Amino acid sequence: MLALRTVLSRCLAGPARGGAACSPFIQTARWYARPVRKRRKDIPSHLDDLPPTMLKKGYTDVPVVNSVDDVVKRLLSLEMASQKEKMKIKTQQLVEKVRRSPNDNGSFEVQVAVLTAKIRSYEEHLQKHPKDKSNRRHMLMDIDYRKKLLGYLRRVRYDAFENTCKQLNIQYSLPPAHRRRITKRWLVKKAFCQRVFEEVRKLKAPERLKQRQEWRARARAAREKEAQAQAQDEGTPV
Repeated sequence: MLALRTVLSRCLAGPARGGAACSPFIQTARWYARPVRKRRKDIPSHLDDLPPTMLKKGYTDVPVVNSVDDVVKRLLSLEMASQKEKMKIKTQQLVEKVRRSPNDNGSFEVQVAVLTAKIRSYEEHLQKHPKDKSNRRHMLMDIDYRKKLLGYLRRVRYDAFENTCKQLNIQYSLPPAHRRRITKRWLVKKAFCQRVFEEVRKLKAPERLKQRQEWRARARAAREKEAQAQAQDEGTPV
């Protein structure tokens, strides 16, 4: 250890101060250790299944596209398209799977499809940029809203709910049952409420007994009156 310190001190001093010339191996030890950059893995995207030769949204129904040059077709295809234009095509594909009719643009199934495309785009972005808290917040808001829409579909139209989850490859998990956290304050409050309820029942017991006796007397009088009227009807000659 002492010999290594001596060699390093001579190398740092240099030949100008009477030190020995350092070898290339020892000279590299003078630099600070640089952090090793991790190579980013290729994250699979939900837009990979779109063919690059497909035209952008709005150009498929134009008849002139078939007669243009190959360079123009390439410029109008998804090969040269941006992420936003690809998202439009992907959203349209998901909407076509679950829409009720060709003119359906606002049903619950269509809203779920649009939110699903946005959520998957957010997930890919957060895998590359995990510290982007703003987009994470927007993704959680969209997930919550989609869960509400799916819950409504599950209650009202279960067949549409099943078809939507199957077509869009969504795994719906049931919300957990409500469980209240048991604390000492809650237990004391519950015991106090039960005691108050029992005391009130004891105070109201005579009044309830009196009411019950009155109801029974009225019912007995009504039955006796009905029996007398029936006996008079039977005794009167026709």
